[in-house]
Amino acid sequence: MGNARTYTITAAIAVLALTTACQPTSTTGAGTTTTGAATADGNKDGAPKAVPNFVGMGLQSAQDAAQKAGFYGLDSHDALGRARNQILDRDWKVCSQNIAAGKKVPTNTGLDFGAVKLKEDCPQKDQAAPSAAGGTMPDFRGKSVKAARGALDSSTSITVEDAAGSDRMVLIESNWKVCSQAPGAGGVLKGQPVTFKAVKFGESCP
Repeated sequence: MGNARTYTITAAIAVLALTTACQPTSTTGAGTTTTGAATADGNKDGAPKAVPNFVGMGLQSAQDAAQKAGFYGLDSHDALGRARNQILDRDWKVCSQNIAAGKKVPTNTGLDFGAVKLKEDCPQKDQAAPSAAGGTMPDFRGKSVKAARGALDSSTSITVEDAAGSDRMVLIESNWKVCSQAPGAGGVLKGQPVTFKAVKFGESCP
């Protein structure tokens, strides 16, 4: 009786081993490299391609052309440094691109377009707001209040006043430019409150 039980267990183990051996081997797991799916133009993700020239195109047209060329990681920013959002892309035009036209890069490389509104002139170079990294107060004069706010630590207490003395409310900060600031440029930032006096773009600072 004991021999029969041993035989039964041994046979079961053999069947289990045979079943396991017949299972397909997984090709996934650590160390496995997979290739991306082909994009609409037949180019595989990551394969190098020459970046088209997008400067002068409408922002929406530039984005469509970039995707047609196989580039899908797209971003855009306000080239005038006012930190305005490109809500309706057809109202903006491309002034610059972060990857030079003609340069070959993998198609999963992010493309960033510097843009202005259609009726605006492109700046000679992007007017990015200076960074407050390092704890020193930058010179924000002439920059938008929104850009200045974004450059400071998010915990900073900020007061914005109408420099024209009209007590207007600063509702859309990207439409207002800094005339004066406290602390002044070069001052050490130690968590103290910051005050900006500003006027609307197109107006002169007093």
